[in-house]
Amino acid sequence: MIELAPGQLPALSDWFADCPPGAAALAEHAWVPGAGRWWADRAVDPRAIAVACADHLLLRGDPTTLAPIALAPFAAHYVQAPARFLPLLSSAFDLLVPWERMAYVHRVRVSPPRPPRGVTVRRLEPRDAPALAALGPDMAWIHASWGGPAGLAASGLGWAAFAKDRALAVACTYFGGTTYEDVACVTVPELRRQRLAPACVTALCQDIVARGHTPSWTCSRDNRASRLLAWTAGFRLEHEYVHYFTGQPARRVAGLTA
Repeated sequence: MIELAPGQLPALSDWFADCPPGAAALAEHAWVPGAGRWWADRAVDPRAIAVACADHLLLRGDPTTLAPIALAPFAAHYVQAPARFLPLLSSAFDLLVPWERMAYVHRVRVSPPRPPRGVTVRRLEPRDAPALAALGPDMAWIHASWGGPAGLAASGLGWAAFAKDRALAVACTYFGGTTYEDVACVTVPELRRQRLAPACVTALCQDIVARGHTPSWTCSRDNRASRLLAWTAGFRLEHEYVHYFTGQPARRVAGLTA
């Protein structure tokens, strides 16, 4: 596949009309400089499209136009694609693990809970990049869709709970589109169940609605804590689907021999 420049990107409505809310937002979010990348089987009149951001990948179009080796760069990605892509994915990787997913849309207005004494919930600012970096590697995924801590801090699309200069919880628009903004949230492990996450998520949702967009939420069916947080913050189930985690390129695809 060849990478597309911004001026070559096809109309989103032609390719992603069938996507769940979070995936539709991902496709648009990949336009953000430094956030994502687009590929196609050819630059003019593409027949197959791939959109990647953080470790997520969308595939659309005709899989018969692609060889398995074309997907080799997408090892260790979470792939959302129509079922017709499964034979190609199975040929391209040595592992393909299905994950059941649940997509929510914000339907109920919720008042933000009061944070604990000494904690302030506010919008992230560029000066907060060091606090985001200090969250550590286990929570670094929260800013991966923005290219790193500085990108998220400068985006204006994140809220956090702070005790002095330490970020205790962060909620952000993980993938932002013109209709949906898909929300993500993390809390430092030792401070969970102190209403920090609901406070950040609720503030962010109010912000998203004020922009004229709709908050969405995507998580694994097995992630009970995430599902409970979504419900508490006013999200309601909209769609269920499966995405696939890819392993390494298959040996035959990578040009290796047994």
